[in-house]
Amino acid sequence: MSNEVEVVGVRLEMPANAPVLVLREIEDPRRVMTIHVGGPEASAMHSALEGIEPPRPLTHDLVIDLLVAAGGRIASVEVCELRDQTYYAEVFLETATGTKKVSSRPSDAIALALRVGQPIYVASAVLDEVGRQLPDEPDTEDDETVVDEFRDFLDTISPEDFSDPSS
Repeated sequence: MSNEVEVVGVRLEMPANAPVLVLREIEDPRRVMTIHVGGPEASAMHSALEGIEPPRPLTHDLVIDLLVAAGGRIASVEVCELRDQTYYAEVFLETATGTKKVSSRPSDAIALALRVGQPIYVASAVLDEVGRQLPDEPDTEDDETVVDEFRDFLDTISPEDFSDPSS
C-alpha cells in the first residue's frame, strides 16, 4: 500500500549546504519525510516546481520526450523502499503493451513526475519508518483575527498617544 505525497520543496540543509527534498502526505496524518538529493536533481525539481522551462531540453525533459515519442507516458512514481539508508523508487510507465515498472533513484523519479504532473507515492512502510508528524499548523482564522484587531488599534491611535506627558 502507498500514500500519495506532495513535494513541499527543495531546501538546503545547513551547515553542509546539502539539498534535501521535502515530501508531505496529502491525507491525514500528513507526515513529512526528507530525502537527500544531488545538486542537479534538486535544480531539476526546483525548476519543475517553479514552472521554469529551459530553452533546450535537459536530461529529464529528454527522457520524457523519448518516452512520448515511443508512445508511452509516465503514470506515477513511488518511493518504494528504504534499505541501508538508501531510498529506492519506481517509475510506472503506460505503454502500448501495458504498464511497466522501471527502477529509479527517487530524485529522478520525482523530477520526472513533477514535469508531467503525475502523482507521487511513498510506500506506507517507508512513511511508517521515516515519516514525522509535525505540530498542527496554526489556525489561520486566529491569525486573521489578530491582524484585524491590530488594524483596528492602528486606526484608533494618534501621534499624541506616543508623546511624553512630562515634557
